[in-house]
Amino acid sequence: MDGTFNENDISRIVEADRAHVWHHLSQHKPYETTDPRIIVEGKGMRVWDQHGKEHIDAVAGGVWTVNVGYGRESIANAVRDQLIKLNFFGGTAGSIPGSIFSEQLIAKMPGMSRVYFASSGSEANEKGFKMVRQIAQKRYGGKKYKILYRERDYHGGTIATMAAGGQEERNAHYGPFPDGFVMVPHCLEYRKHEQDGAPDENYGVWAANQIEKVILEEGPDTVGALCLEPVTAGGGVITPPDGYWERVQEICTQYNILLHIDEVVCGVGRTGTWFGYQHYGIKPDIVTMAKGVASGYAAISCTVTTEAVFEMFKDDASDPLNYFRDISTFGGCTAGPAAAIENMAIIERENLLDNTNAMGAYMLDQLSALQDKHAAIGQVRGKGLFLGAELVADRTTREPAVEKMVGAVVADCMQQGVVIGATNRSLPGKNNTLCFSPALIATKDDIDQIVAAVDGAIGRVFG
Repeated sequence: MDGTFNENDISRIVEADRAHVWHHLSQHKPYETTDPRIIVEGKGMRVWDQHGKEHIDAVAGGVWTVNVGYGRESIANAVRDQLIKLNFFGGTAGSIPGSIFSEQLIAKMPGMSRVYFASSGSEANEKGFKMVRQIAQKRYGGKKYKILYRERDYHGGTIATMAAGGQEERNAHYGPFPDGFVMVPHCLEYRKHEQDGAPDENYGVWAANQIEKVILEEGPDTVGALCLEPVTAGGGVITPPDGYWERVQEICTQYNILLHIDEVVCGVGRTGTWFGYQHYGIKPDIVTMAKGVASGYAAISCTVTTEAVFEMFKDDASDPLNYFRDISTFGGCTAGPAAAIENMAIIERENLLDNTNAMGAYMLDQLSALQDKHAAIGQVRGKGLFLGAELVADRTTREPAVEKMVGAVVADCMQQGVVIGATNRSLPGKNNTLCFSPALIATKDDIDQIVAAVDGAIGRVFG
């Protein structure tokens, strides 16, 4: 192909894709007999495939990313203008958009101070892990190096972030993993009956205390950080129970453990605040973010720290190894911060945080009405426009619905022109949660269309 394209060439595009593209999270055997899906265009909440079929996108680009919707010319123009002026310079120097975005971002994160740029959520979390390990070497003789992570949480697809991944099926076949990553139990109250000793009351405090139990078993002087999602994303859209985060904060303070909050999914408006942790009064030491930072218009991720963390890398200038000896090549791209500045401006101009809270509450109510209608829905949960519906085979026992049936609901919605998500091949026997994260511009009509598709799909699949 010569690089040009028109609508009459779509068969060539499909064949080129089939022959050469390795899709994410996909078994390619079916593509020997069926065409891969090609998404050709997007506008607002909707995308069109190679057949011209319109879909409403209820998962913001399939992976919780396009927060302000498709077709934003102002972001595209901001990126274009910046690329003509300066497209790239390595992160050993600053840039105008990088400086401006850092200032604007920190203004929305009281208590935080410094922004380290990279290009993906996995990379952002790796940077955080490296900071913890270097601090352990310089401050604690290498002893306080362990990083705790939570069952069901996900922090990326690199070997180190998978070592800190609480999703067994995602990790299968990729070991052995590096040492020093230790799992703590999940905090899904709906499944507390599966946890030994879980109480009927004050579950949130109990769940947090299970983290303290692991710390004491490992030795507090060996634990450097605790890495958690504010709302667990791919592990089932798990909102924290009452009292959980307050107790987590106390534990980290008591044992001098850095609190690393992974906002790769929740960050930049998804839950109705700029960052998910801000719902809970948390004071993190490290915050990572990626997906919604520029709504997918350019690659960018950020590892944000307090000034206290930053100071630990410059307080002994006489030591030639005391600075953070890390680089991200594409953290020097200026398109990311240029897009992020306009992305944030759109959220503010259009009052999208308010819309997220209002439409999130509406969608939660509509999905809860489906729960009353369909016995297959065990629980609906979420925060802002980040919602999940856990499907069960039996409401009384809470036996999870089988993954094949959950997948059939997703496929049925796709046939109706509605793209939804679901946990899949992540949690053995518990890939049973439908996932929703429509763009922050969603209207009641959009949500009604999404919920109606789910209603019909569950009715057909579960009877």
